[in-house]
Amino acid sequence: VQLQASGGGLVQAGESLRSSCTASGSIDSKNVMGWYRRAPGKERELVAAIATNGRTTYADSVKGRFSISRENANSTVNLQMNSLKPEDTANYYCFWLGAGGDDYWGQGTQVTVSS
Repeated sequence: VQLQASGGGLVQAGESLRSSCTASGSIDSKNVMGWYRRAPGKERELVAAIATNGRTTYADSVKGRFSISRENANSTVNLQMNSLKPEDTANYYCFWLGAGGDDYWGQGTQVTVSS
């Protein structure tokens, strides 16, 4: 499985960004896709994830502001980030987790939110 992520950028607090991640290759029909993030000096954090059955998970810190969705026969996952805060600044990594436990990662995309 190969993951191609896009999006990220530099915005001011309160603005929005949208990131996408597309999976290609041998994709299990059942999988979970989403994003982790890592900020300098902080632990890696699960931001949001969505399963092929549509079930979603969000970090408490982004609930109500971020929204994750899938399209293109579940091969693309989108992360809509609204009301961004400086504490959302991090490198965001797209991931794909198969039913057998195998995982793949996309390249990181930097999100920087200025105050």
